[in-house]
Amino acid sequence: MKLVVLGLSLSSSWGNGHATTFRALLSAFAKRGHDILFLERDVPWYASQRDLVDPDYCRLAFYDDLPSLDHWRGEIESADAVMVGSYVPEGIAVGQYVQRHARGTTLLYDIDTPITLANVRAGKCDYLSPDLISGYDIYCSFTGGPTLDLLEREYGSPMARALYCSVDPAAYRPIDVPKRWDLSYLGTYSPDRQPTLERLLIEPARLMSDRRFVVAGPQYPADIDWPANVERIEHLPPQDHAEFYSASRFTLNVTRADMIEAGWSPSVRLFEAGACGTTIISDVWPGLGDLLTPNKEILFAWNAEQVIVALDEERAAVGEAGRARILAEHTADHRAQQLETYLHEASAMQAQHKVALAG
Repeated sequence: MKLVVLGLSLSSSWGNGHATTFRALLSAFAKRGHDILFLERDVPWYASQRDLVDPDYCRLAFYDDLPSLDHWRGEIESADAVMVGSYVPEGIAVGQYVQRHARGTTLLYDIDTPITLANVRAGKCDYLSPDLISGYDIYCSFTGGPTLDLLEREYGSPMARALYCSVDPAAYRPIDVPKRWDLSYLGTYSPDRQPTLERLLIEPARLMSDRRFVVAGPQYPADIDWPANVERIEHLPPQDHAEFYSASRFTLNVTRADMIEAGWSPSVRLFEAGACGTTIISDVWPGLGDLLTPNKEILFAWNAEQVIVALDEERAAVGEAGRARILAEHTADHRAQQLETYLHEASAMQAQHKVALAG
């Protein structure tokens, strides 16, 4: 089929997890024989930080503003499916444009569902509104569990389905490098994640001065008091992620507050780190135990003391078991197959609806 995607970014992974998510999913979707066009808003903060300009699995094109989308109107009209991502600039207007002109299946891929819905309820979401939710044929959600029922029951989504983030196992795999750090964390600064990072990495670092820690990611405030044994990496491009995780005995998974409350919201970093065979220490939220078995495939921690106990042990087998589970259930190939299934399901529902109207 022909798929058009209007997403936040494919070309730049700077400060966002969307690019690596789209890259893995669309590469796997293309391998299933589909044709893909990715339309990205040309904005200066990504234009100056591009690390992918010519993907071999899809066409990548840029548009300047809403009026310039008309250049691609024919592609949108003729596509079998048109996907709009979360956080797309002027996403409400983009969604209205797509729903007005697309003749095929329309879908939203929300990589930020709990944050999206919190902002929609507060009337502060600039890329999604309640009427758009009911207008998309499919709401593909980063979050599973009860949120899917909420989307259909309260917001009128015709079809809400979980489409978790995933990992490309060719890009994320164990690398034979020396262990440089006892505990690592990879993620952009977020105020609601920072208390957990303080509790589960910075505090253990202060108490374990002989151990080595690292935090990689942009936008951390200058006034954070980093212990001397915490290395800082401002930006780590995706091609260096596998080596980063492989050089870590343990890595930390930290979840945003809205996603903890909603549950069933695994981040792309969780799958990427696990695919590298690194033992993950995670904060705790509903649904995580359904994805990875506690103490066997992942470790949970509520406080610094539990992290310290873990770091004093050899738990490489947990990382190996986590990697096996992720390769069995959470690769980009699995997600591409799910997406294809959802699109066929929506198409069948639309055909039934047309028959019912005709009758």
